[in-house]
Amino acid sequence: LFNELGFKAPKYAHISPIMKNDNGNKRKLSKRKDPEAAVSYYKKEGIPVNAVKEYLLNIANSTFENWRKQNKDADISEFDFQLNKMSVSGALFDMVKLFDVSKIVISKYSAEEVYEAGLNWANTFDKDLADLLQKDKDYTLRVLRIERGNEKPRKDIAKWSDLKENIAYMYDEEFDKIKDNYELQKITDKEKIKDILNAYADKYFDLNDDKQTWFDKLKDLAEEFGYAREVKEFKANPEKYEAHVGDVSTLIRIAVTGRTNTPDLYEIMKVLLKDRVIERLKNFS
Repeated sequence: LFNELGFKAPKYAHISPIMKNDNGNKRKLSKRKDPEAAVSYYKKEGIPVNAVKEYLLNIANSTFENWRKQNKDADISEFDFQLNKMSVSGALFDMVKLFDVSKIVISKYSAEEVYEAGLNWANTFDKDLADLLQKDKDYTLRVLRIERGNEKPRKDIAKWSDLKENIAYMYDEEFDKIKDNYELQKITDKEKIKDILNAYADKYFDLNDDKQTWFDKLKDLAEEFGYAREVKEFKANPEKYEAHVGDVSTLIRIAVTGRTNTPDLYEIMKVLLKDRVIERLKNFS
């Protein structure tokens, strides 16, 4: 048709079928069997469009990953896409890798960008989250600024459907629902836990402390209860100590957030403010 119409025919290229690991066997990604083959899946999960594009370039061109490492903040339009660098055997679609890419993409968002994108998704897919985000926008922005915008930003959000789980403990009404679902770690004696938390609330906790002073006081608290001030000290003499400062910090984290793994505890406390932190420490059971 091009020749008959007197046009120069364009050159065509076709990617190899995208593959999926299915119980150890590779097969073609199927629009009938696999939800991730549909664009609607990414919209419903809340995976940012730019994260999906970033990942697709990862599996389309073998040189993209190294290029991204060398150009961390460059727009993907600057990448020199080359047909001869495409896989001829069919790239393997990996959702875990996609989520890792998405975490990196979202980690670069400002708090305001996370708020707007998260709210836009929540308005359609999670009304409870939308209400939570809008209840006090200024407070929510302070929550979203925790470990964001620094050299090593938090990478705990892979998709907007993760957002509520990762900030719920910062809101009293949500914290009350999850506060009893914790798992104690090294320190498990309930009476000793009560004594440690009361001692911390009454003697050591001060929001005016800088971060180093705050952590030094955690060391003092650990020492008061016979625990190692330093992790390396504990490892050098494990028979001498029941626990170390890191275990004390974990206990306080559980009491304040209901979780063993969160972003920076110091920053969390600065956002929660004194009265709320003290209340959670005193009411922990």
